[in-house]
Amino acid sequence: MNKLTYQLINIMTSDEFAKNFYIEKLKFLKSCFQVQPDYPSAVNTKIKKMALSSTQKEQLEEVIDLLLNDVFYGVLLGLDGECPIGNIQQVYSIYDKEGCLISDWGELEVSAYDYFHGDKYEKETD
Repeated sequence: MNKLTYQLINIMTSDEFAKNFYIEKLKFLKSCFQVQPDYPSAVNTKIKKMALSSTQKEQLEEVIDLLLNDVFYGVLLGLDGECPIGNIQQVYSIYDKEGCLISDWGELEVSAYDYFHGDKYEKETD
């Protein structure tokens, strides 16, 4: 790969990596409650079978939103070495397919917090 080609490649930052995890979380949450999804998930099907009132549905959506936040945020912190993944706590360096470093020790924690607990995405899209 020559210098010019390398400069044209969009190198993902640790902040973009955390943002993409947050966007995935939003997609999962949306898929749980879509009225007529093209491909309903097992969770979507189960929720529909529960025949919840609108209040119950809102409460369940809040719970699932919190759960997904905890899961995605926990994975990002685990990759950053801030908490264990399973029984192992270590720092992971994350590279893209071109071998460019996306995240090294300590870079994900702040961005993950901003997206999952600081409403950064919502502030960016307002």
